[in-house]
Amino acid sequence: MKLLHIDSSILNAHSTSRLLTAEIVAAWKAAHPDTAVEYLDLATDAPSHFGPDALGIKTGAQAEPTEAQQRENALSEKLVSQFLASDVIVVGAPLYNFSVPTQLKAWIDRLAQVGRTFKYTEKGPVGLAGGKTVIVASTRGGIYSTTEGGQAAEHQESYLKVVFGFFGITDVRFVRAEGLAMGDAPKAAAVAGARAEILVATAEAANQRDVAQAA
Repeated sequence: MKLLHIDSSILNAHSTSRLLTAEIVAAWKAAHPDTAVEYLDLATDAPSHFGPDALGIKTGAQAEPTEAQQRENALSEKLVSQFLASDVIVVGAPLYNFSVPTQLKAWIDRLAQVGRTFKYTEKGPVGLAGGKTVIVASTRGGIYSTTEGGQAAEHQESYLKVVFGFFGITDVRFVRAEGLAMGDAPKAAAVAGARAEILVATAEAANQRDVAQAA
C-alpha cells in the first residue's frame, strides 16, 4: 500500500495541520504496517499557479509545445502520476481566508486532467481516480462546523470533498481541529478531539466503504 503525505501550511513548526498529518501517518502505519510513505511539502515545493503554459499542451492547440509548455506538462505529469499511484492520501489543509492555501489549490489544479482523473461523457463528468482513501487534517482558527452561517462561509472542507469526489473518490475522511485561535483551552480541546478522530480514521481499512457498497 502506498500513502502520499501532503502538507500545505506555511507555519512550519507552529502548524497544527502539520502536527496532525504526522500523527495520522504514524497511526496509519501502526495499523497498516505494510504502508510505504511518500512526502510532499507544498509550502516549500509548490507548483506554480495554473497558467496558459500548463493548460496549452492539454488542449491540443499547439502542434509543437514550447519549452515552457513542456516544462509545465512534465510537472503536471509528475504530480498526477504520484497521486494516481497512491492508495491513501493524507492532506494537511488549514483554512486560509475561508478556503484552502493557494499552494494546495495549485496542486489540485495539476491533478485535474481529462483522461487521467476524470472524463466527460454524454451523461456528464465521471471520476477516474476512485478506489482511494483521502484523510484530510482540517484546521481552523475559528469555529465553522456548528452553525449554518459558519458552514456556508467555509470553502475548505466543502471544496475538498467536492473536488476529490469529482475525481471519483468517495472515501474522504476528515480529522478536524477548529477554534485554534480562540485561546489555549479551546485549542487544547480541539487538538484532543482531533486525536480521537485520528484513531477512528486510521483504524478503518482503506477503501473499506467502497468495497462494502460494491458487495
